[in-house]
Amino acid sequence: MKAVFSIFIAVILSAFLGACSKSSKPNKPKDDSGIRTQSESWQKDFPTHWWQPISRDQAQAWEILPQDAGFKEVILSKRNELGILSNFAETPFVFHGICYPTIEAFWQMMKYPESREDIRWSWIQKWKYTRQQVSQMNGYSAKHAGSFANSLMEKNQVNWVTFEGRQIQFYKKTPGEHHDLIAQALLEKVRQNSQVLEILLKTKDLTLKPDHHVDENSPREWHYNLLWMDIRSGLQNGTISQETSEDISLKTCKAKSYPTRN
Repeated sequence: MKAVFSIFIAVILSAFLGACSKSSKPNKPKDDSGIRTQSESWQKDFPTHWWQPISRDQAQAWEILPQDAGFKEVILSKRNELGILSNFAETPFVFHGICYPTIEAFWQMMKYPESREDIRWSWIQKWKYTRQQVSQMNGYSAKHAGSFANSLMEKNQVNWVTFEGRQIQFYKKTPGEHHDLIAQALLEKVRQNSQVLEILLKTKDLTLKPDHHVDENSPREWHYNLLWMDIRSGLQNGTISQETSEDISLKTCKAKSYPTRN
């Protein structure tokens, strides 16, 4: 009986050690031949160059590179066709009967006096540019013109811009009229430029991310990527029309570059 019990214990111990030995062995890797990894599979329906790595040495100080996108994200990089969604992209559009070559020109124009009766006219002996000049600038010239206007707004403790004679609060944490104007301008940009429409819809359900650093606490319209996702969603579900009511025969403007004036 004692011998039988000893044999039983030996069998149990042998089985236990065998199980431990098997569990300690690493699992044999599956044959992934021809199968995308999880990190790649979601990219299969999109151009691979959207995530093409760029050397950090080549990056601008403000730039977020394509490879910095996370899972199901894409950077709206100016290094590829997604840059057409930038406020700096030269994609003329008509808004309220006026042609603007870039969204940036429309944005920065609102910081400039509309006429000599505008209180901002008296802020300085001579403005660097006129409102009309800013409205026709390329992205970089408009950005520079806007920075000059920002300094005067800060000096005069003003937090408003104007559009068609109306004062509009500029820096506002909750979306207001300024947010709505920028969103409407972006919508006209996509309606009046087929390439913009094509590229926006081509991003499908990807999370769009800016190619530059934006303060997360800044007003929502500063985050142009969010506005583009709003528009994309509306176009996809049919709540936003692709048709414009603007007179596109007026879409004849060309972006102009102005020399920097100190």
